[in-house]
Amino acid sequence: MQRVTAEEARAWLVEKLAIRLGVGQDQIDVERYFDEFDLDSTEALILAGELEKWLGFELEATALWYHPTIAALSEHIAEESDRHVTAA
Repeated sequence: MQRVTAEEARAWLVEKLAIRLGVGQDQIDVERYFDEFDLDSTEALILAGELEKWLGFELEATALWYHPTIAALSEHIAEESDRHVTAA
């Protein structure tokens, strides 16, 4: 398992959201709340699944609740990645 930095996680999330929303990556505000991006629950679940597949580990179900922006979630992903790499 490879360590994922906050910058890598942020770039991944911005790219995937931009594709899903059909907008340019420069239009994705990393400080905007996820629930403001007009993703329906199915799209959010698909995105979460793709994220976990990319990361190689599951995020806790409350991750988006406690880290509701791309910026906050990216930092959390980096911390979780460090924890998983260290534990491996």
